[in-house]
Amino acid sequence: MSKINQAIKERILVLDGAMGTMLQRYNFSEEDFRGERFKDFPHPLKGNNDLLSITQPEAVKEVHRKYFQAGADIVETNTFSGTTIGMADYHLEDLVYELNYESAKIARQVADEFTDKPRFVAGSIGPTNRTASMSPDVNDPGYRAVTFDDLRIAYKQQVEALIDGGSDVLLVETIFDTLNAKAALFAIEEVKEERNLDIPVMVSGTITDASGRTLSGQTVEAFLISIQHIDLLSIGFNCALGADQLKPYLKRLAHNTQLNISAHPNAGLPNAFGQYDQTPEEMQALIKEYLQDNLINIIGGCCGTTPEHIKLIAEVASQFKPRKFELA
Repeated sequence: MSKINQAIKERILVLDGAMGTMLQRYNFSEEDFRGERFKDFPHPLKGNNDLLSITQPEAVKEVHRKYFQAGADIVETNTFSGTTIGMADYHLEDLVYELNYESAKIARQVADEFTDKPRFVAGSIGPTNRTASMSPDVNDPGYRAVTFDDLRIAYKQQVEALIDGGSDVLLVETIFDTLNAKAALFAIEEVKEERNLDIPVMVSGTITDASGRTLSGQTVEAFLISIQHIDLLSIGFNCALGADQLKPYLKRLAHNTQLNISAHPNAGLPNAFGQYDQTPEEMQALIKEYLQDNLINIIGGCCGTTPEHIKLIAEVASQFKPRKFELA
């Protein structure tokens, strides 16, 4: 049994908060994103946060360190857009393996600085900016901007690099289209079989609005049924909603599965300027309700969350036992 499988039986595990929120605090310029290596690159690179693992590695290390110091058990690699599909926007497809490998290596180095308890690195696998289930063209419903095989190949390269760099677990997250996620999970299974290794896998979907469905139209229950045949460490939800809005969907998930459940909600809903105003204290109070209701095994934060949020979430999580499945 892996260390993380053992740890999740013993306590509620705390995931980190938002990487993007923290990197924005540095106010990096175009030149900062480029660094010395890409100073003459012919395309704009500002906004490519994954690239900072190569051009500003100390900043990425510092973010990981702050989350571990706040009490996180797991940090996510800085690889949310780390596929050839995601990197095509910046003309950096050839850099994908190196980006993922270096990001995982950075997180692993910081995790190993902490010896008080086991600390884990989750290889972050984002949804890409394409959807395999729906057409982006309203005039051509049959058209697809990406195929299952395109996604599988792209994800496989990312998965191999994340494992090589030292990830303890793979996190397929912010899933708005379950077909995309299935391509990622298929790629993971391929790599596991080829390498004869067993690495734990977390899956986290996104309920996009008050309809209670993913972007591709699935309910909580349909999402669960679509992927529960895979051997998963956990299933859960993240992004789009704050802790308050996410709670009813976690309840439905908890009622229908014996799997471990994860949640990393946003710090409330964004204001008119796209900023997140929910304080660490406000978020802690909402997360406490999750714990009292026996809903979760892994808890963290998504957009707008900071080490200050994670510190208070870790404090309250330490007072509760992990969720146990109870038959209704």
